Amino acid sequence: MAKKDYYESLKLNHDATEEDIKKSYRNLAKQYHPDLNPEDPKAEAKFKEINEAYEILSNPERKAQYDRFGHQDPSQGGFGGFDFGGFGQGGVGDIFDMFFGGGVGGSAARNRNAPLRGADLRYNLDITFEEAAYGCKREIEVNRTENCSECDGTGAKRGTQPKTCTACGGKGEVSYSQNTAFGRFVNVRACDACKGEGKITAEPCERCRGKKKVRKIRKISVTIPPGIDNGQAITLRGEGEPGERGGPGGDLYVYITVKPHKLFERKGYDIHCDVPITFVQAALGADIEVPTLEGRIRYQMPEGTQPGTVFRIKNRGIQHLRDTARGDQFVRVNLEVPKHLNAKQKEILQQFDEMTSGKDHHEQSKSFINKMKDAFGM
Repeated sequence: MAKKDYYESLKLNHDATEEDIKKSYRNLAKQYHPDLNPEDPKAEAKFKEINEAYEILSNPERKAQYDRFGHQDPSQGGFGGFDFGGFGQGGVGDIFDMFFGGGVGGSAARNRNAPLRGADLRYNLDITFEEAAYGCKREIEVNRTENCSECDGTGAKRGTQPKTCTACGGKGEVSYSQNTAFGRFVNVRACDACKGEGKITAEPCERCRGKKKVRKIRKISVTIPPGIDNGQAITLRGEGEPGERGGPGGDLYVYITVKPHKLFERKGYDIHCDVPITFVQAALGADIEVPTLEGRIRYQMPEGTQPGTVFRIKNRGIQHLRDTARGDQFVRVNLEVPKHLNAKQKEILQQFDEMTSGKDHHEQSKSFINKMKDAFGM
């Protein structure tokens, strides 16, 4: 039966980048991990399939070899139709070990029994605008696998210990020979009896059913630094999935989503807001009230302020990450035109318009009229 395409196993296109390969592998490994799918008999086979695919595609040299020749060797039969992925974990490297005295299966054994780092986890956390500006502490609940406390991660019933596999002598692998045109080769594969572990658990732990790990919801305290922005992440080292065979735990990435504010908009470390003013305030100037992150302050607006003018208030913005410096606050004033005027109010405004018409009170209007005259030859 023909082996499945490695790219298809990882649900990737053949132009996938190194980051694409790593990301897809992590997602699929978590989805099909046997510990997370104890009721699915196909999960273990699928997990092995994606691990084999990742082992090849994550290695630049072996990926290049696979992209050129697929599962077959370049000579199409020179190695007896050998599948390069069949040499344990070493692949093509095992063949060179055999030719040049590297030892049969040595690299495969080391890789199979080596400590394995745990998978990374992601958590999405929503915080308020103020929490992002000033920082805060939040407690989150993370659903992850942990070593079973009943058996201390051995998988064996309390009071017992896993025994060395007699089929492989504790190596976790068995070898078999095959005659080819180049001579007799020894191939290495995982031991079927112990599933490559090197040990067999005669009496499984009742809590984890011999899986060594259980799922738990763990409460973790997260410190949000002042100045963090939407979409940024906090890395908690070792708080991801636990490692295998003494390997380090993965990391937990807490991605931040900052809720919008009713008044403020953030741009970098500066904040912006709009403040409505009346015609009289704009014309005569006024001591207006301006909202800031620390509360309301008074700001003296000069007379003749035009609609849309932006005032800058220094050091009223967001604190920089890992720094005590702060951004500024920019306040844009918007002229609010009154509605539903009574007759008396309309009369006063008409009188005001007559008094200022043709005078030097409306510089923008005069400039606009002059531009129209030049444009249309008026």
